[in-house]
Amino acid sequence: MMRYEFVEVLNDLIDYFLLGDIRLLQAWKEEQALDDDLASEFVSNESSDRAVQEGIVIPLAGIENYPYTIIFTLSGETPELLKPESCLQHQRGGYVLRVENRQLRLFTWRVLQNFTDAQISALEERYRQPGRPQIDIDNGMYEVEILAGEVLRSDDYEPAIEFVLKKTEREHATADMDMNYRFTVDSQTY
Repeated sequence: MMRYEFVEVLNDLIDYFLLGDIRLLQAWKEEQALDDDLASEFVSNESSDRAVQEGIVIPLAGIENYPYTIIFTLSGETPELLKPESCLQHQRGGYVLRVENRQLRLFTWRVLQNFTDAQISALEERYRQPGRPQIDIDNGMYEVEILAGEVLRSDDYEPAIEFVLKKTEREHATADMDMNYRFTVDSQTY
């Protein structure tokens, strides 16, 4: 089975998650001569659009302050959010992501605010603890479909985001992809 699940993942009180190879993002930031406050760079110029177009990072906007179940699905299995007992609310494809350091990680917007080698190293140390939303994955390009909604766990529905990853030869995201799409999960229980 090639599915990884992480529970009670929080957004650091900012309505964004980001998915990517964080060391690749760091190298890209340096190549682009961007400031260590990458969050400010991303909102003040076109750098975030370029990062997405080049498959460096995928931003997820509209992330409410819930504890999320995060799922990475890498096999041909039916994604959790497409199973009959789940409540699918969002399904978006067309994303492409590059992995060059054998690690794929979901992280919060706050990480971008002081995007230095020391801070990234500290984040990597925290992510060595069990239950952090990261997976070891082969290097290469991946097509990513993002599903969001609720999954049934222990007789309760929990907000969830699922990343369905498939290796590809594609190199760039589609030009017309909506990078500001909001993955807001509507939940009656939170």
